[in-house]
Amino acid sequence: MIMLALVAVLTLIATGDPRQLIWIVLLAIAALPAFFFREHPILAPAGRFAEVIVTGLAAGSIAEASDGVAQGFGAEAILPYLAVPLLTAALRRKPTEGAALLGVAAVSIVLGGALADPKTVLAGTGYLAAGGQWLVLGAIVTFAAEAMRQFLQPAEPTPQPYAEATRLLTQLRSVARSLPGATLDPGGISEHLLEELRAVAPGHRAAVLSASGGGRLVVLAQTGAERVDWETTLDADSAIADAWATQQPHVASRSQARTHRGGEVSSLVIPLVAGVRTIGLVILETDAAGAYPSSVVQGVTEVTGPAALRLEAALLFDDVRSLATNEERQRLAREIHDGVAQELVMVGYGIDNAQATLPEGAEETAEELRALRGEVTRVITELRLSLFELRSEVDRNGGLAAAIAEYARTLGTSAGLRVHFTFDESTARLPAATEAELLRIAQEAITNARKHAGAANLWVTCTVDPPYAEIEVSDDGKGFADNRPDGRYGLTIMAERAERIRGRLKITPRHPSGTTVAVVLGTPPRRDSVRDSVSAPEGE
Repeated sequence: MIMLALVAVLTLIATGDPRQLIWIVLLAIAALPAFFFREHPILAPAGRFAEVIVTGLAAGSIAEASDGVAQGFGAEAILPYLAVPLLTAALRRKPTEGAALLGVAAVSIVLGGALADPKTVLAGTGYLAAGGQWLVLGAIVTFAAEAMRQFLQPAEPTPQPYAEATRLLTQLRSVARSLPGATLDPGGISEHLLEELRAVAPGHRAAVLSASGGGRLVVLAQTGAERVDWETTLDADSAIADAWATQQPHVASRSQARTHRGGEVSSLVIPLVAGVRTIGLVILETDAAGAYPSSVVQGVTEVTGPAALRLEAALLFDDVRSLATNEERQRLAREIHDGVAQELVMVGYGIDNAQATLPEGAEETAEELRALRGEVTRVITELRLSLFELRSEVDRNGGLAAAIAEYARTLGTSAGLRVHFTFDESTARLPAATEAELLRIAQEAITNARKHAGAANLWVTCTVDPPYAEIEVSDDGKGFADNRPDGRYGLTIMAERAERIRGRLKITPRHPSGTTVAVVLGTPPRRDSVRDSVSAPEGE
């Protein structure tokens, strides 16, 4: 509109003829499609081509009518309008259309001069010079607009991944603490959710399940007079699988447990959906038929909706912490293996060479070198065991008991310990982060027994019935009477790990000698458990 007003004024000044303003009216009409239908794939480009054609034809007519302007330079009054359609095409990143507009503009200018007066307008150098000047400017606008746009755009700040991660984690912590039952522990959030649901829906049994890395569900929390062996697979024919797949509540007239005594039962399975992703399930069961009508289902979903976001935040925080911890453990293992361990091996080789080149009669020096070589060998063995501990992880398919057993066997072999295993592990799994912490606690307890207890036997008991778990490590050594500082530091680390997963660390004397270290998570099951006990041969 500003350009139309400008060329209208210039046309009046150059020609002094109000009749020439008809071209300005035609330009305004030609601009209407591109102005009102800017995103239309046909009308908008057609309008721009119409503007270019009208401008070119008007240039010849106005040049002829400009008697006071020499050699056809009167076309300068209307040609600036070429910038409007050309700049519009350039800003919309349509270089092909811009080039076509330039070609049509050149033809229209020549045609406009020929229609006005071929002898006086088209043959005049002023008209062609004016047309050529604005075609060059139009080409600059068309092909340099993108470069100018990028140059004028403010530079984006260089991303700082760790600074951004710190900001987001700080915000996550603040938001999580401001909510009811605020914590970044998935188990604590799940228990608080079950407490809230008690006031909304009846139930003899309830549980919160979430997905694990192995494609199975893990029990984060549950309530009831007896512990339930819930269905934890998503490929079974159950309301659990249906609710997970459809992200809709499901009511069933059968139990969602693998083993049930029978009788009337009502089950309600509510998916915990955060955004578009299912992160877990809430299961409510009661020993009565038709206990969950639509009004109860609606009340339950009103409680589980906000809890899903809280639980997702806690699970994400657990994932971030586990990834960072595992990465750091692997990095330390690599540095120890490539650095200190290799250097100690070279020191051992140097001692061997010194022993081989000792002159006869240097028995005292030879004895000192043998003692030094033995100490270097001991340190290298300790480093190798530390590397094994750093690299040990709970396999998704093997389970927590298998990881603890592998570690106990390896250390038992190195120390000549007789290791006794007692395992009672459910098919259900604990959350990956919880299993990792329990493995580290068991490793520290086994390591302390090997290093400081002077024991001959080691008893390792692992009971896992999610969300309950108990790991117990006992030895027949001398206990903690020596008050070794490094042993006490190990106890502090174990206590911190147990607190992190909301577990309890218990250290008691073993009769007649030795120590028992146990970590307990949750409350013990009330059903009878059947355990398989294995006593390994000496050194295994």
